[in-house]
Amino acid sequence: MESVMNCADGQQASSMANLWSNKQESSRTQKAKGGFVLVHAGAGYHSESKAKEYKHVCKKACQRAVDQLKAGALAVEAVAAALVELEDSPFTNAGMGSNLNLSGEIECDASIMDGKSLHFGAVGAISGIKNPVSVANRLLKEGQKGKLSAGRIPPCFLVGRGAHDWAVCHGIPSCPSEKMATKFSLSAYKRNKRKMELAERMDTGHSQTKKRRQSNENENGSGCLDTVGAVVVDLEGNVAAAVSSGGLAMKHPGRIGQAAHYGCGCWAENARNVNSYSTAVSTSGCGEHLIRTMLARECSAAMQSEDAHQALLEAMQNKFISSPFLASEDRVLGGVIVLRCCTCLEAQSSQNIQGKLVEFLWSHTTESMCVGYMSVQDSKAKTHISRLPSGTVPGQSLAIEGGVCRLMGVTE
Repeated sequence: MESVMNCADGQQASSMANLWSNKQESSRTQKAKGGFVLVHAGAGYHSESKAKEYKHVCKKACQRAVDQLKAGALAVEAVAAALVELEDSPFTNAGMGSNLNLSGEIECDASIMDGKSLHFGAVGAISGIKNPVSVANRLLKEGQKGKLSAGRIPPCFLVGRGAHDWAVCHGIPSCPSEKMATKFSLSAYKRNKRKMELAERMDTGHSQTKKRRQSNENENGSGCLDTVGAVVVDLEGNVAAAVSSGGLAMKHPGRIGQAAHYGCGCWAENARNVNSYSTAVSTSGCGEHLIRTMLARECSAAMQSEDAHQALLEAMQNKFISSPFLASEDRVLGGVIVLRCCTCLEAQSSQNIQGKLVEFLWSHTTESMCVGYMSVQDSKAKTHISRLPSGTVPGQSLAIEGGVCRLMGVTE
């Protein structure tokens, strides 16, 4: 059964039940059964009128990842599949329907990280590609093959026209930018453009600067920060993470947000050496805030602590809201989804039962965050729109929730 803890007041729930049913399978080699995916449709503001659509796309993304896991795919392929589903939705700010920049064009960012190999792939300010995460994933795969001719190092991060041309050369079809814009994104662009033109006609000097800044803050507030992402643990206990975004509304052409930056948009790392836990993180929010704090990597490192909930709470408070790198900001806007897992061993009768204990959490400083999660054993995904407690101020307070599940296998 599901176990969700609502910890917006900083208090952890007293107990968490197993999300997955335990199943046993005898084999000569110990192998975990199942897999798990956690996705988000952005940290920002999710109106009640569109809640059904946001939850629906999260369910579809979870199902697509689970289908991959059931077919035996590794975590990195499952997480890429989830992101493609999220990018294809007209209700998310990623891929199709992304925010338009100042020039009325769509430029997207995306990245993916494989916790097993620690390889990373990313694209920034890419236009004319329907699924930017597919390019990031291909960069990751090509990087795993080793050096190019003449000993050249393969790229892991490409931007702009170079990223588009590389994608086409590697068999990823282009898509006209006008086909990627939706009725909703075009109407939002026209509305934002009118507001900016009005600001330009305001009085010059200090008054104009102040009003322009206020307009930008409103347009780039928590309602626009709907980057998408996912984290996955697969059959073998490998983890992977991915993130994709169309960026802030009315951004300057060429601007690249956290979704493409190493350690800022996503992070995945299998347990090794001194790290007891495998961890995967995907972020959402104001890209500039997330870049300056490298929040994805910070949260991953924090997850090596014994108490995952307390560790994430402290990371969000100390490394993000109260970060000295963001001391000049009135509101610090962002959100994360986090997954960590470790091996657990229990002796029952004549068999040693070894499996994975998976803890999953999400936290945000924005007004809301939409998430979905699903295990291989589940018939359908669970979805939830997390909201800040009533009376709290976005960017100055946070919410944190999550749950736990256990994936079992048997070794003789």
